[in-house]
Amino acid sequence: MAAIANPRQFLESLFASAVSAADPERVIAANLPERPKGRTVVIGAGKGAAQMARAFECAWEGPLSGVVVTRYGFGAHCRQIEVLEASHPLPDEGGLKASKRLLAAVSGLTGDDLVVALICGGGSALLPAPPPELSLEDEIAVNRALLASGAPIRAMNAVRKHVSLIKGGRLAAAAHPARVVSLVVSDIPGDDAALVASGPTVADAASRHDALKIVERYRLALPEKVMRRLASAAADAPRPSDPRFARNEVRLIASAGVSLEAAASKARSAGVEAVILSDAIEGEARDVGLVHAAIARETALRGRPFPKPALILSGGETTVTVRGEGRGGRNSEFLLSLALGIDGIGGISALAADTDGIDGSEDNAGAFADHTTIARLLARRLDAAALLQKNDSWAAFDALGDLFKPGPTGTNVNDFRAVLIQ
Repeated sequence: MAAIANPRQFLESLFASAVSAADPERVIAANLPERPKGRTVVIGAGKGAAQMARAFECAWEGPLSGVVVTRYGFGAHCRQIEVLEASHPLPDEGGLKASKRLLAAVSGLTGDDLVVALICGGGSALLPAPPPELSLEDEIAVNRALLASGAPIRAMNAVRKHVSLIKGGRLAAAAHPARVVSLVVSDIPGDDAALVASGPTVADAASRHDALKIVERYRLALPEKVMRRLASAAADAPRPSDPRFARNEVRLIASAGVSLEAAASKARSAGVEAVILSDAIEGEARDVGLVHAAIARETALRGRPFPKPALILSGGETTVTVRGEGRGGRNSEFLLSLALGIDGIGGISALAADTDGIDGSEDNAGAFADHTTIARLLARRLDAAALLQKNDSWAAFDALGDLFKPGPTGTNVNDFRAVLIQ
């Protein structure tokens, strides 16, 4: 086959295919619950919650009401569902007010009513709801410590749900005796719906004792009030076997696996064989970058483990243990590490991006890199290894004009990584 003349454009088209496969308008219409005898109340949280709400409104036949919360700047116009905005990745007063609105929306319902929960990634930060003995500042401190710890998402959410009045199935418990149907877009490695947005409507088995072990393992410096909460039986969250959940239903409507398959199909149609390493990769972003670089080098230089041309795809959620004061997210950190590993080896191009359109706290979803990235940085007197050491990957790709900025996508199935070897 002819070489891909514009690798960057090609990789961007694969990202678009992955996002399209998780488009709320496509997946929600195919997963509508039965209409209830009573009211239909829609609640939701996450970076794509507004787009999910709009899609649900368009597909639903009958009256409804509700409220959802999304990140600032990620809103969408809805006719019947109120859209609120709040801060991410750290909570704020807007999120606190939104949590109260969601809890109020599901109060006083009957067994004839239906609650539709539209849940996607990002909801953990958007739904702060500290118990009376804690404050919003305490919950912010918990989130800040977790984000800097390098802990995987399962561990983070085990802690979060025990310092909250809404996470860990508590929102669904508040809706009882109404039936709750959760439509979940998974951004979690392994697609455990109870972990998406810390499971406001889906309980999981992690206990406060597990949370305390996580605090110890990752040496989290949490406020003393938070530690007292975790040591108290008051922190216990509902168990999955709780009878209040007996009539509820959880539907996983989009995931990284489906999106990666869509990207692979797009690549194959262009004559490039695609391999999916995994849709559930976790670990330090820089370490995962080195592993991907090693596979790409082996393919480029020796034609193994994959014949050229090849596309390596992966998803999941890596982590960043913050060591420096730089700017960037896990995808740009992955990519800068990969760039160091493929330096000077021709024919390798890569894109790493978050499918929600935002990587970390900046305005980019990720970035592009190739075998010339490190040399181009050196030409600007920038030391890639030093930038990586201080978690300043954003500065590296910004200097090169290689940031990827698609804007909010309206969905979130977590990291998308694509490495093209020609």
